[in-house]
Amino acid sequence: MACDALLPGLGGFEYVLTVVGLLYVAKVVACLLWAGAAALRAHFWSRLWDKKLVETYGKWAVVTGCSDGIGKEYAKELAKRGMNIVLISRTLDKLQKVSTEIVQEYGVETEVVQVDFLDGRNIYEDIAKHLQDKEIGILVNNVGVMLHHPMEFELASEKDIWSHVNVNVASVPAMTKLVLPGMLLRGKGAIINVASIAGLYPIPLMGIYAATKTFVDFFSHSLEWEYRGSGITVQTILPSYVSTNMTKFLDNIHKPSLFVPDAPTFVSNAINTLGYARRTSGYWAHGILVYMAENFGNKWIFMFSNYMWNSFLLRNMKKNQARNR
Repeated sequence: MACDALLPGLGGFEYVLTVVGLLYVAKVVACLLWAGAAALRAHFWSRLWDKKLVETYGKWAVVTGCSDGIGKEYAKELAKRGMNIVLISRTLDKLQKVSTEIVQEYGVETEVVQVDFLDGRNIYEDIAKHLQDKEIGILVNNVGVMLHHPMEFELASEKDIWSHVNVNVASVPAMTKLVLPGMLLRGKGAIINVASIAGLYPIPLMGIYAATKTFVDFFSHSLEWEYRGSGITVQTILPSYVSTNMTKFLDNIHKPSLFVPDAPTFVSNAINTLGYARRTSGYWAHGILVYMAENFGNKWIFMFSNYMWNSFLLRNMKKNQARNR
């Protein structure tokens, strides 16, 4: 009754509210349609065209953290498309194995650079020597570390802290600094920075990892704006869980599924988005998660749900460890 008494008094204001509501609904629908069209273009339309990466970007690709997982698959996919590959990682045996696989399967040139990004600034002079006189067309800043499992910050070691800083953070601008001048001189090139959906908001129990991936996202996005029109493509990749060594601590997030692709599936999708999306999840199912988090999410809800999820993973991991003793 009170509501009925109030509405007649609203008069023209009720009409204004109706118009505002309709405009908001129209905006939501338009945004959904735009996002859907962008997703179709990046993840499906892009597959219809053969990408001539050597002609578009250059002869050589540099991939960091390429002895396993996403980095290894990026190296193989780029080699499959005719690019020579500079493989940079810390384990020489794994590097040589990947190099041999690529040469035998795709017949391209490779060069192996053994460095540990945990060592920080000192390694980049050595890397620069290996990149001299090479037409670097694509750089994939993939190397990364993550806590062995969800944990409170006080339980993280000094090595955990500095590995996140030197590997996840410092490597991205440092490697970019090495290749960008040559790309600018040639007026072509692509820099692919692998961030994470974890960098969208703070994540309790994985806070240091999420914070470093926020840096990658922000740096990459700003770099893309700075060099628009220069011929340089800067792409940010924001994946969710991918079945790699980083997720092997628990089957819940390691067993391949629709929303947890294995590395070959993820990279075969992500590589096709190059030139079609500046900032993308890389994989269509992850794109749904990113879109929902950014457009319908809330920081508090995201943090709470991830805290509960990471707590659940931690409990399950401890149960599995207890069973295996």
